[in-house]
Amino acid sequence: MNIQWYPGHMTKAVRMMQENIKLVDVIIELIDARIPMSSRNPDIAKLAANKIKVLLLNKYDLADEGKTKEWREYYKNQGYHTALVNSKSGKGVRTVNEVIMTACKEKIERDRKRGIINRPVRAMIVGIPNVGKSTFINSFAGKACAKTGDKPGITKGKQWIKLNKNVELLDTPGILWPKFEDNEVGLNLAYIGSINDEILQLEELACELIEILRDRYTDKLAEYMGFDLAGKAFELLEKYALKRGCIAKGELPDLSRAAILFMDDFRGGKICKVTLEDVPSEV
Repeated sequence: MNIQWYPGHMTKAVRMMQENIKLVDVIIELIDARIPMSSRNPDIAKLAANKIKVLLLNKYDLADEGKTKEWREYYKNQGYHTALVNSKSGKGVRTVNEVIMTACKEKIERDRKRGIINRPVRAMIVGIPNVGKSTFINSFAGKACAKTGDKPGITKGKQWIKLNKNVELLDTPGILWPKFEDNEVGLNLAYIGSINDEILQLEELACELIEILRDRYTDKLAEYMGFDLAGKAFELLEKYALKRGCIAKGELPDLSRAAILFMDDFRGGKICKVTLEDVPSEV
C-alpha cells in the first residue's frame, strides 16, 4: 500500500512558517508518542535548525511506556528539551511551561543583561496534522483559544495566543511533507489518523496493522481479537468482522465496517498501549 498525500494548503503553510520563524525564540514540536520518528516532519527540522527546540511527546498514555522512555532519552541526547503530555486529559501540560523556561534560560539571561526584563518568550508550535496541537494549546492556556477537531487540517492560518505572562505562542497549521521517502512512514501516519481516511483503503490498512501488532504485541492483539491469530491478516479481519457483527448481504463479513471499527479501536487505545517504532540502533 503506497501512500502519498500533499494537499495544496500545505505549501502555503510551509511558506507561512518560513516567513514567521524569525519572530520566535523557540520551536515547540508536538509529535505522537506512538510513532516518535514518523510523526516528525523533516522540513520542520530544517527550518528550525538554529532555534531552541522543545519536543512534546503527545498521547503518551496510548504508547508503550518502556519504548517512550527509550525515545525520550534518544531525543534528549540529540539536544532536545522534552516533555510527555496528554493534551486531551491535560496530563503533563503544566510541566511544559517549566520546560520552555529551562530551554530558554540562556536567552532570558542574555536579555536581562541587555536590560530587557519580563519580555515573554515567543514560541511557535508546529506538528503534523491531527497530532493534537489545538487541543494542547487549549489545555495549556486553560481556555478554548484554538479550534479543535478530529480531522487533519482544522488550523488554517496563523494566530498568536498569549498563554501566560511568560509565553506567547504562534500557532500554525499542521504540515506534512511533499513525499514520504519511506512508505512505512506514510503507513504509520495513516494508522494514527494523520492522513484523511477518505483517501485510504481502510481494509488494506487494517490488514497491514494487524500484521504489525501480531508481530509486536501478539498476546495483547489475541486478547483483543478473542481468537487464535493463525492465518493471513485478511482472514483475521474476516473473523473479526463476524465477531463484531459486521455482516453484509448474503451473510458475508462486512470488511469495510470491520476495518473502521478496528482502526477506531486502535487509535483510541482499546487494543493495547502501542509504539510502532524502535529507537535507531547506534551505527
